[in-house]
Amino acid sequence: MKIKLFPERFQLLKRFVFTFILFSTIIRFVFLIWNFSEVDTSFFKLGNSFVYGFLYDVGTVSFFAVPYALYLLFFPKRFYGSIVDKFSNYIGYAVGLLIFLFSFFAEITFWEEFKRRFNFIAVDYLIYTKEVINNINESYPLPLLIGSIIILLGGLFFLTMKKGAFKIIFSATTSFKQKLLPTSVFIIIALIFATMVTNKGAEFSENRYNNELAKTGVFSFFAAFRNNELSYTEFYATIDNDDAFNRLKEKYKSKGDSLFFNKENLIFRKINNIDTLPELKPNVIFICIESFSAIFLDRFGDIEMDIPTLDSLVDNSLFFDNLFATGTRTVRGMEALTLSIPPTPGRSIVKRENNTNLFTIGEVFKEKGYKRSFYYGGDGYFDNMNTFFGGNGFNIVDRSRGFLLADNIDTQRTNIDDIEVTFENAWGVCDEDIYSKVIKEADINYKNGTTFFNFIMTTSNHRPYSYPDGKVSIRSGKNRQGGVQYTDYAIKEFLKIAKTKPWYKNTVFVITADHCAYSAGWQALDIKNYRIPLWIINLPENRVEKVSKLASQIDIFPTLYSLFNWEYSSNLFGSDILSMKPNEERALIGNYRKLGLLKKDKLLVLSDQKKVDFYKWDKKTFELTSLPKDEYFLRETISYYQVSDYLFQNKGLKLKTLDYYNN
Repeated sequence: MKIKLFPERFQLLKRFVFTFILFSTIIRFVFLIWNFSEVDTSFFKLGNSFVYGFLYDVGTVSFFAVPYALYLLFFPKRFYGSIVDKFSNYIGYAVGLLIFLFSFFAEITFWEEFKRRFNFIAVDYLIYTKEVINNINESYPLPLLIGSIIILLGGLFFLTMKKGAFKIIFSATTSFKQKLLPTSVFIIIALIFATMVTNKGAEFSENRYNNELAKTGVFSFFAAFRNNELSYTEFYATIDNDDAFNRLKEKYKSKGDSLFFNKENLIFRKINNIDTLPELKPNVIFICIESFSAIFLDRFGDIEMDIPTLDSLVDNSLFFDNLFATGTRTVRGMEALTLSIPPTPGRSIVKRENNTNLFTIGEVFKEKGYKRSFYYGGDGYFDNMNTFFGGNGFNIVDRSRGFLLADNIDTQRTNIDDIEVTFENAWGVCDEDIYSKVIKEADINYKNGTTFFNFIMTTSNHRPYSYPDGKVSIRSGKNRQGGVQYTDYAIKEFLKIAKTKPWYKNTVFVITADHCAYSAGWQALDIKNYRIPLWIINLPENRVEKVSKLASQIDIFPTLYSLFNWEYSSNLFGSDILSMKPNEERALIGNYRKLGLLKKDKLLVLSDQKKVDFYKWDKKTFELTSLPKDEYFLRETISYYQVSDYLFQNKGLKLKTLDYYNN
């Protein structure tokens, strides 16, 4: 008896496996051509991308092959070709192909947005199907995509039937013993990939694009689903906790801060008003623009966006032109802005459990008597925003779609009613509508004599870049430039209306971005894709100045508090940018796996597997050149990230913990 890997009864499985590997390889070639200029095309590097890719394809398809192989193994020989057998094979084959074809098309759309294989962003998107499906429908020709999938499915099914695969399996005489070998092979491969192979194993190169080519989308997706948080102490370089805390404490003490618990692993402290100037308490309206890069402005001259309002505000505000976002997603920006904390590996704290009752910027505003509100044009259920902001003392103003706040959250929720909406897409109401709601609520607060802090998250500058007609020259839904121009237009109209209000003269407006529009690049951390602008408008005495100190998103609110001459309790990592000395300037940048510290022209990157890379960066080209490890720089970098992770993991960010030590 001749032993075959694919005996007659397994011919349909053979076609299924080969079809998956063929299409996966085609997708790999598509991504290669798409980003050919970014890929290392040297023979061995490019060859390894495809060799690794083939191995991951085999491992991935094995997970799908095992259930079918077990069916073939145990299905009785005498029932081959029966109605049950035919139904199972026809339906199973069609569903399997449909899953693969859908995943391939989904990979293309995900790659267009992020230039990566699936990661836990895709997992997050799966949870919020309504917003994402609507977004895809508005961004892409969905009937064409679905039609293409159906046509391909029909074509593959026709070819399979024409080749006689179904006829072969239904008339086969394959014995149990003959079926045992292929079934065992697929089980062994699946077990190896399930227990010994990680998605990160495909990352053989310094070039990120080569690594992404080497991966398989479906495997990447399920790897992200299983592992969307990373233990800092397990995967990253560490130092002694006392050393890490002492390094940060010394920085804060050198600025004149008074630590409440010098001997504890805490950074809770008092920020002193050294100049003893009278405290100012203006209203604060903070606008966080979705996906807005500094290069959109004329001042940086890289991309012509034609945004006259924001360009003019550069010369009519306190403007910061050397500020860097901590991450590449909205929730990472929210984490940095509200908690003033370096990014921790894995998902943002906004998305994690135990992320309520923390010390946020809201606690400082509360101490000064402010009403705190979070405004979002969509349903704040998305990305866990309502739970995070509501659970940390903010009132919620959003476009409710029926999701309730958690039972343990005691906060007010105000809905943006249908009558208040002039335009809406998958992500929520347009920027003009959210600003109209802010104006309306500000009028009420002014009438009631309430000092307010509003945190506004915009949505219009997000794919599909759709907005009301007739506002800008580029038609709605065409491209990012149109979204940026509408963002500029909406801010112009908002400020124009605000200036007519009695509360305007005592209101400071702060405008920045959650992250850049472009986050991908061939380098692990592309510095140019982290720079964001910051405007502080309508300060007392109308302060106008351009500030070029290197700083981070976590420093925005500590800087604002300093401008108001506030003395306050703080658990925030950030510092006043304006008082930074040259050797204190720094920026913290990262993605969900790589964590960096940028100082002067040096960048140190911490990666999992306790990897450390030290670079010199060219401020004109932004290219990185490897340098020998600097021990002092390394320990400084580790101290930021190790302390931030330690405080979150050990409840050092919790109000109850701080109250416990205070008492």
